[in-house]
Amino acid sequence: MLLETGAVILCLSILVSRGPEMSESRSRAIALDFLERAGWSAGQLFFATLLAGGTAVAVTDLPWKYAGTLAIGAAVSSLVLTILQYLGKDRMTNLGFWPDTVVRLLKTFLASLAASFGAGVFNVFTFEWETALNLAFLATIGALGKGLLAREPKSETREPSPSTLPTETYATAVEAPEQATPVQAAV
Repeated sequence: MLLETGAVILCLSILVSRGPEMSESRSRAIALDFLERAGWSAGQLFFATLLAGGTAVAVTDLPWKYAGTLAIGAAVSSLVLTILQYLGKDRMTNLGFWPDTVVRLLKTFLASLAASFGAGVFNVFTFEWETALNLAFLATIGALGKGLLAREPKSETREPSPSTLPTETYATAVEAPEQATPVQAAV
């Protein structure tokens, strides 16, 4: 897990420092976007794991270690998927509210499954598919709720987004430099 995290951090630093035209505020905005996405994925899976533990058990009997392991795995998976999204041919980051929400839901589901695979030795015959799919579904429902609650009203310069970042920070991160409006370019 440490090697995977190091590789993700290296890829993120290469992405953020890409090209001399990358301003410090843009690099910061991209780093915050990665952190926001990974943090929410980790948190959603952590609480989904605890919720799946049931309410009939004592707090001390909840699967804290397992939830923590899954949360770290989901954060790493989210970082990898976000790197792929940023490096994609058409830069699949500057999307409208619903397409961005659907991409985030899909990434949360995949990150949750990947975290479940990585939490133990994966064997397709003995793997608890029902549990992994239930956790991924709960985390995805949490991601949908977060996206809907984070939605800001449409402004003159930006469509609403499912991000919890400030609107201008999010716009600076996801828009290609040549697409930035004069207001965002000044930030």
